[in-house]
Amino acid sequence: MSNSLLKIQVQTLPTLPGVYQYFDVNETIIYIGKAKNLKKRVSSYFTKTHDSGKTKVLVKKIAQIKHIVVETETDALLLENNLIKKYRPRYNVLLKDDKSYPWICIKNERFPRVFQTRRLLKDGSEYFGPYTSVKTVYTLLDLVRGLYQLRTCKFDLSQEKIESGKYKVCLEYHLGNCQGPCEGHESVLEYEEHIKAVRDILKGNFKTSLQRFKNQMNDFSQKMLFEEAHKIKGKIEILENYQSKSTVVSSKINNVDVFTIVSDESYAYVNFLQISLGSIVRSHTLELKKKLNETDKELLELAIIEIRQRFNSLSKEIYVPFSVNLGDTLKVIEPKLGDKKHVLDLSLRNAKYYRLEQLKQVKIVDPDRHVNRVMAQMKVDLRLKKEPRHIECFDNSNIQGTHPVAACVVFKNGKPSKKDYRHFNIKTVTGPDDFASMEEVVYRRYKRLIEEQQALPQLIIIDGGKGQLSSALKSLDRLKLRGVIAIIGIAKRLEELYYPNDSIPLYLDKKSETLKIVQQLRNEAHRFGIEHHRNKRSKTALNTELETIPGIGEKTIIELLKQLKSVQRISYATLDELEAVVGVSRAEKIYNYYHQKPVN
Repeated sequence: MSNSLLKIQVQTLPTLPGVYQYFDVNETIIYIGKAKNLKKRVSSYFTKTHDSGKTKVLVKKIAQIKHIVVETETDALLLENNLIKKYRPRYNVLLKDDKSYPWICIKNERFPRVFQTRRLLKDGSEYFGPYTSVKTVYTLLDLVRGLYQLRTCKFDLSQEKIESGKYKVCLEYHLGNCQGPCEGHESVLEYEEHIKAVRDILKGNFKTSLQRFKNQMNDFSQKMLFEEAHKIKGKIEILENYQSKSTVVSSKINNVDVFTIVSDESYAYVNFLQISLGSIVRSHTLELKKKLNETDKELLELAIIEIRQRFNSLSKEIYVPFSVNLGDTLKVIEPKLGDKKHVLDLSLRNAKYYRLEQLKQVKIVDPDRHVNRVMAQMKVDLRLKKEPRHIECFDNSNIQGTHPVAACVVFKNGKPSKKDYRHFNIKTVTGPDDFASMEEVVYRRYKRLIEEQQALPQLIIIDGGKGQLSSALKSLDRLKLRGVIAIIGIAKRLEELYYPNDSIPLYLDKKSETLKIVQQLRNEAHRFGIEHHRNKRSKTALNTELETIPGIGEKTIIELLKQLKSVQRISYATLDELEAVVGVSRAEKIYNYYHQKPVN
């Protein structure tokens, strides 16, 4: 379709809520989106200047636009979600979770069974779930079976068949796990009371069951049936123990969905908690792969609709960390204090932990993806033109100008490349001048790399503030590398990052991976420089008069000091004493050296 026809399509779009679809020249859907105002939203793709390269490519590929008008924004959200799942367009967010989940079923039959299943049948049965953890399902079923003696057999327990004596009680009856409805030992009304209590427990309401058990225990106690009362007490303890573990906030918070989001440059993780009477009855984290640099708000809206559909949530109240547009049917709250904020923080922690687990798995399974993600994040955080695959960090070390040295450490793909580390002895600077020392080592380093035609780094980090950074820039200017290599300085006190010709430093989040890598570079350069400086100092400090004696080496000196303990004792030693330690030849050299000059 020509550009003119595309413009006409955009101009004729309605100003109503709805869903728009972009098609390429092959009439394949490449993107689906929702909008409060279709005309305004679609027009923005063709009038705005897009920073994202992917968005620019998407716009170029649009050959045709189709739209569906709906009544409300909520309807638009639902329709968008369903269409994305159906067509899976190339440029839409990828929902990473399509597995089936377990449910707890209360079977539609006389004397209903309660069991786990992954198949939902439209037979009138009640299904609770889905649950994201099979462990949770087993825990709930164990709780139910510990409290109530429900049947597990699949027999058709119709009144006629029970009265005809068709069935006999099995081992479960004799073990006390079933009340024997197959032989009429338990009435339908009694069994239904148990099922009603089970239904409340699965919904997170423990109050009814607790009160019922307490009444039973008191009745047995008054009738002096202490054994039976003790059994009921055990059930109360089981139920209270489970309730205490599952309750996280006040029971006033009931029938609420909680959503939070954590994202990086490629993925977003949305955590969902469902709260019933202060207890978490469901928890799930959804992973979304970004395609067009979607905002957290857009991703959260999409995830909320998807999760609520997937788990069949009917909650009318939602807690979120920031404002989202979900229509007028839902009450959206942004908690700031109290129990509501506590629940929101809990959800956020779950999202962060899930992200950490995924990153750890990625490091093992797909290390390249992890590196690519970190590099892309560093590029954004440090405002670089290129990903800093090769980083070099410089640090000076001296004590009042004595033994000045410098160190250069190299990181490749975010990891130390120790074979590329370099030490520098300062040659042209006298006295404690860190600025001049930094200028010298940066110049020497990159002059050599240019002469040897080696690869230059994408980023240089200078350990120090504005002064050291300015000195390093002088060297880059002399080598005509300004603008070719990005350079920043890091100050130690507040971890501020300085950029050339910018007086205002950059402060990164203390928990960010970018800052951690920069700190690791700085610390490694400091360690490497200090190590070289100490070695140099030690070497000088260990110099003794013995080293000036011709023909006397390090091993001989060490042996003499071991035996005679000091240089002074060596100078006073007799020839025989020296010969006993180092032999005749070297003993004569040492003896003659000290006895041909005055001894101090």
